[in-house]
This record gives sequence, C-alpha cells and structure tokens, in this order.
Amino acid sequence: MPELPEVETVRRGLQPAMEGARIVKAEIRRKDLRFPFQKDFVARLEGQTVTGLGRRAKYLMADLASGDVLLMHLGMSGSFRVLKDADKKTPGQFHHPRGEDRAHDHVMFKMSSGAAIVFNDPRRFGYMKIIARKGLEDEPLLRGLGPEPLGNEFDANMLARSCANKKTSLKAALLDQRVVAGLGNIYVCEALFRAHLSPRRLAATLSTKKGQPTDHARRLVAAIHAVLNQAIKAGGSSLRDHRQTSGELGYFQHSFQVYDREGEKCQTAGCGGIVRRFTQNGRSTFWCPKCQK
Repeated sequence: MPELPEVETVRRGLQPAMEGARIVKAEIRRKDLRFPFQKDFVARLEGQTVTGLGRRAKYLMADLASGDVLLMHLGMSGSFRVLKDADKKTPGQFHHPRGEDRAHDHVMFKMSSGAAIVFNDPRRFGYMKIIARKGLEDEPLLRGLGPEPLGNEFDANMLARSCANKKTSLKAALLDQRVVAGLGNIYVCEALFRAHLSPRRLAATLSTKKGQPTDHARRLVAAIHAVLNQAIKAGGSSLRDHRQTSGELGYFQHSFQVYDREGEKCQTAGCGGIVRRFTQNGRSTFWCPKCQK
C-alpha cells in the first residue's frame, strides 16, 4: 500500500492540473470502490473550483470553493494519471507505458485547466468521500491520526511522549497511525536501520523515566526525516502498483538499504552483518541484527 512519499508524489503531480481549476465534469463509472460513492458525489463536485490540494497522512485532500473537501485514498493499487498534451511529453528515465486496458478507469474529472484526471484502481481498495470542511475533525477516517512526520510539531520530544510507557515494539509503535501518521512498513524498516535501532526494541525506551527524549528518539526522528525526504525526491517506491501521475515509476526502491534485501551484506560501514527478515505483527521486517540494537 502506498505510504507517505508515494501519496505526496501523487499530490505534487496533480497539483498543477487541479489547483485553481474548476471541475467541469465528474464521472463515476461504477457505484462503488472500496465503499459506495455518495449519492450526491457528482453533484457536489461539478462546477466547483479546487482551491487547494493537500495531504493528510496517506490521504489526498482537495479543498473546494463550496467548503467541501474531497478525500481520496489510493488503496493498494490506485493511481492517478493526468491527460494533457501527453503526446508532447518525453518519458522519464523510469517510464513504463501504461496498459491500454481502461476497464479499471473508475473515476474521471475534467478540469477547466484542460486536463483530464483519471483514477484507475484494479483492486478497488481505494475510495473517495466528500466531507464538509467544518466536519473534518469528526470524520472517522481522520479522527485520531497522529502528527505528520515532516511537520514542525513532530520532533524527539513529541515522539518520546507518544511512546512513553508503551509495551509494544518500536516498529509496531511507528506503524500506529495514532503515534505518527503516514509511515508504513517500508519506511519504518529503512528509518530504524538508519537510526541503528532494533525493530524489536521496546518503544518505551525512546523516553526517560521523566518523559524526556533519549538519544534513540533524536536519532530516529532524524532518520525518519531523512528517509522520507529522500523518497519524495525520488518519486516514491515502485514495488508493484505505484506510478507517478506522468506514468513514471518512482525509483527510491533502488536506494533501499535494508528493505527486501534479505541475505545481503549490511551497508553500514565496518558492520559485516547480514540483513535478516522475520515476521512481525503480520508483516515482513528487514534488519541487521549486528548493528541495530
């Protein structure tokens, strides 16, 4: 499932075509995706100007002039593409032509910018929902989300407070969207490796008995910032379904230091360890037992 860098990459790709433009036509080609579309879904979109396109955790959020917000989630296989002068664009280095089968093009927005925004989702785990801006705080899909890991308020102090007295593993805590929003299995594995912290370590060790952040917490926050920024710059990671709005693959997967590298030598200078994999909370965890303590 796409994580924060993939969703942020999609947001940046959609922004020039959507932000400041009016939705001339909205079309839904089936009654549902993961959830049924609202009965007034099309009516609340058509004629509305997108005043801003943001992201919250793994959600895309389009602010409309009406005061509504279009909430969008990519699910497991969802992708957007922008159709505008496509024949004039030169494919990027990691461009892979999209298939011609449009059976999974489920939603289309025709914008006053001249662009057509198409949402394709073969597995139909994605979803869209229109919410009144004033009701966002009470929206079940958003309520309880933790801080944005690249936001100003997320620092070692906040992470230490969130993990104080937790009896779960450090990896489980970081995957908890109430602790920090938007992180998933790939980037948690990568951040823990860069911070040289074991995924099995207790989350509570990020905080002292007085609630102050330990050096572990400071190292981990720095590692989270670094890996997310690097991944966004690379267009995210394309392991199976992720594509940028141009059709290009992200290429951060070429920079993985530990994820999906089971049996390879650890990339930490002078370590000499071997990357191992084990199942943790139902997911594969990749780590170096020698240098992650």
